[in-house]
Amino acid sequence: MNDTRTPGSEPIRDARTLGLPKMLILGLQHMFAMFGATVLVPILVQGYGLPLSIQTTLFFAGIGTLFFHICTRLKVPAFLGSSFAYLGGFSAVAALDAGKYAGMDPAVKLQYACGGIVVAGLLYVVLAAIIKLVGVKKVMRFLPPVVTGPIIILIGLNLAPSAVSNASSCWWLAIVAMAIIIVANIWGKGMIKIIPILLGVVGSYVIAVIANAMGATALDTAGNVVPLIDFSGVAASAPVGLQPFFTDFTGSIAKFDLTSILVMAPIAIAAMMEHIGDMSAISATVGENFLENPGLHRTLIGDGIATSLAGLFGGPANTTYGENTGVLVLSRVYDPKVVRLAAIYAVILSFSPAFAAIVNSIPTAIIGGVSFILYGMISAIGVRNVVENRVDFTNSRNLIIAAVILVCGLGFSNGITFSIGEAHVTLTNLAIAAIAGIALNAILPGKDYEFGSDVTEGRSGDFGRY
Repeated sequence: MNDTRTPGSEPIRDARTLGLPKMLILGLQHMFAMFGATVLVPILVQGYGLPLSIQTTLFFAGIGTLFFHICTRLKVPAFLGSSFAYLGGFSAVAALDAGKYAGMDPAVKLQYACGGIVVAGLLYVVLAAIIKLVGVKKVMRFLPPVVTGPIIILIGLNLAPSAVSNASSCWWLAIVAMAIIIVANIWGKGMIKIIPILLGVVGSYVIAVIANAMGATALDTAGNVVPLIDFSGVAASAPVGLQPFFTDFTGSIAKFDLTSILVMAPIAIAAMMEHIGDMSAISATVGENFLENPGLHRTLIGDGIATSLAGLFGGPANTTYGENTGVLVLSRVYDPKVVRLAAIYAVILSFSPAFAAIVNSIPTAIIGGVSFILYGMISAIGVRNVVENRVDFTNSRNLIIAAVILVCGLGFSNGITFSIGEAHVTLTNLAIAAIAGIALNAILPGKDYEFGSDVTEGRSGDFGRY
């Protein structure tokens, strides 16, 4: 694969060359980029009435990331954060009100939902075993770039409304955050060019604090005028504390029931496809074929067991983060050690309710402005994946597969819900798109994709050929 990068824009593959202080700052940037979305999941689940802990979520995001890196031989620069794919499952469990679930305490419902997450994580291990037995090439014949590319595009497009919604609470502040990121990334020199996201968050937050002191306002989700920054949560939080953390130190808080398992476990189909899409995106960004080395089976095991471990102790499912890819694209720092630093920060900060409150005080408009850049780059990586693998869209077969994936992913905005016994199972739009794409690719004639690699100078080239 020809390297079209401009001179002076070579990526940094060993952050130690920058020195320890800069490495620590880069890890902080990575943690900040993942933090907002990671803690948003428990905040949303709490809105369903289930007491999912922010501190537990942070703790297992960090521990899960470190475990993932061990499983993948310290090679893959990926961060595991809370999975949004399971929000529909949490909502469905919270709404259960028949049989044993009638009048059940929300905390107990959370335990059953977490039991379903444990089972969902184990399904990753099953797929990993299949890949190990038959080989990644045979499995990837069912997951070629004509399937994974549009799915990567959909990951970014599905996140786009969230970016717009958050930014709309205060457009001028969102634009300030975007402007700082763009200026730092395009015109910045040295370290400034490497940490545009952190500068965007911190810089716009400082401006927001000043504007807040001058009486600036924003809009909440209901359209009401509120102060730009709300510091009340910070004042009420202790610097260090375990509560609300594990509700039971004596053992697992997860409980198992077929109904909740049937609600949560099928979501693993979508989550695994997102995982493969994220691994493809990270591979395309970094220029190394992680699907082959250390292997897709290793990344699936790392992600799956991290998810099961989190569910076992009351946390949400983990997943490889699309935001992670956006940070890699912007910073061009590909060293996995930086991501592990971010994971360590997450574990440490999980023991500080005050820090969680400070980060939660960051105006949603700033998160929206940062997301504008990151989410768009995720979709752009999907386009790049298709282009660099030379997917021929003059071939009607490829065109039909991509078209159906995109329409399913955008059209089924609320997914499809069906009943199995007393349980209602929801397939998200990404799950529907993935299933449709995989099925069409398997059924339609002319499947001539061959998974492979072309390694030169330590970097992988195209992952396959049509």
